[in-house]
Amino acid sequence: MGYAVIKGVSYVLAHTPDVLIQHGSVQVQTRAKDPSDSYLQQLNAHLRPYEDVVSYPANQCYIGNLTPQQLAEIPQPWYENKEHTSQQGKFGEIYCQELFYAMLNHVDVFNLVYFTPEFIETYQEKISHHPLYGDVDLMAGHQVISKDEILAMAENHQAEVLMMNGELAGCVKAAHDEDENLSAHIMLENLCTKASGVMSAMHLKQQGIDLESVEYIIECSEEACGDINQRGGGNFAKAIGEVVGCTMASGSDVRGFCAAPAHAMTQASALVKAGIFKNVMVVAGGAVAKLGMNGRDHVKHDMPVLEDCLAGFACLVSENDGVSPEINTDIVGRHQIGTGSSPQAVMTALIANPLKAAGMAMTDVDKYSVEMQNPEITKPAGAGNVPESNYKMIAALAVKEGQLERTQLPSFVQEHGMTGFAPTQGHIPSGVPFLGFGREMIMNGDINNFMMVGKGSLFLGRMTNLFDGLSFVVQKNSGKQSEVFDEAQVKQVVAQAMRDVAENLLNREQGEQ
Repeated sequence: MGYAVIKGVSYVLAHTPDVLIQHGSVQVQTRAKDPSDSYLQQLNAHLRPYEDVVSYPANQCYIGNLTPQQLAEIPQPWYENKEHTSQQGKFGEIYCQELFYAMLNHVDVFNLVYFTPEFIETYQEKISHHPLYGDVDLMAGHQVISKDEILAMAENHQAEVLMMNGELAGCVKAAHDEDENLSAHIMLENLCTKASGVMSAMHLKQQGIDLESVEYIIECSEEACGDINQRGGGNFAKAIGEVVGCTMASGSDVRGFCAAPAHAMTQASALVKAGIFKNVMVVAGGAVAKLGMNGRDHVKHDMPVLEDCLAGFACLVSENDGVSPEINTDIVGRHQIGTGSSPQAVMTALIANPLKAAGMAMTDVDKYSVEMQNPEITKPAGAGNVPESNYKMIAALAVKEGQLERTQLPSFVQEHGMTGFAPTQGHIPSGVPFLGFGREMIMNGDINNFMMVGKGSLFLGRMTNLFDGLSFVVQKNSGKQSEVFDEAQVKQVVAQAMRDVAENLLNREQGEQ
């Protein structure tokens, strides 16, 4: 079989400022320690309205209305240079919070999501329908609850509140009275992951992809659903597929912290190349815990809290069509257990070694998609410009290998890298934000290939001190489709083989006589 190809990629954002305040991990921990903390008191004044979120250049880049190159040409800070205002992009959409709440209702199959009469009266007409879903009513079967009931349940830890502009809008109930794995907080996180994953998968339809053709789904977000007997047992993949109409698909979840999308894409490619499935969808929803993760530093620097969106993506990996960019699974870099944890060792394992084994120099890769975090989010928190640091390390390795002159280091970063633009949702920035642009650039003849590099921090789970990582190359299609026989051809070949066998036997018998 030929290499698998990338047939389509989608990206979505859901603006969720009230979810950030109530359920982002930093805010939850701060409130538990000191409800009067000055950060919490100042937070509201630093939240952006939906219109500013839509017009924020980095968000416009994420959904495909600006290329990374165009984004780099806009003066920073980008939050002061709002030039684009379309919520729809060629790769996806930026959803408002009230529409995202409707999606929570749409994906809830256990009647855990409830809304107040006031929320229903104010927003139902606006959020009941979305063009991607045709005549489907996203608010169908909604559960109604009073504000007093919500407050009583929240007080007893039986529900987590849903707020809208600071007012009670609804809640997510616990799914079990005693199992903390099915607590209201975890159910809210899981439903948000499922909803944003569904949104991402649905936007593949905008690119002419038939979701009924999907045979297998791999979900690779950072959340894990399960109950007391199998914490993290899954399965987000089939739960998402059920909602979006992937009726012919099975699926499973892949977890690997930030590196999970790289693992999922590689596995999807292998399944297709092996001929097991023709169409595999890789999908991931957002992480509630990461909302406002660096908010304290953003407030300290008197800037908007930029981590105010849940993010998701979806990618369809299919059998070779002779046109779409190929995933070259003969060039796969991996962080081995014995690799070590220094930045140089990690980059050598993920980039230098696999390229060298394939007879390629690091300069032969047109673009590298690394950890594509938006630097306006990470720099105020002291993490620096993450993509730029990665590109400088790759360039330094190329110099060390004698593939680049030291004086060429700045130009390598400029030519083979790009500015970061992805929200810090953990797994979301790790390589995948460029898949859509990279696919398009290869199809348009702008580049011949790119390398996706995903990295993960396994030590966060306190089971090992190891890092993780996986990389692969996406390249221009060779134009050679894998050979496929239809049923009639197969029958014809088998019949001819049987005739040949019979004739050989007859000749042997005649010769013996």
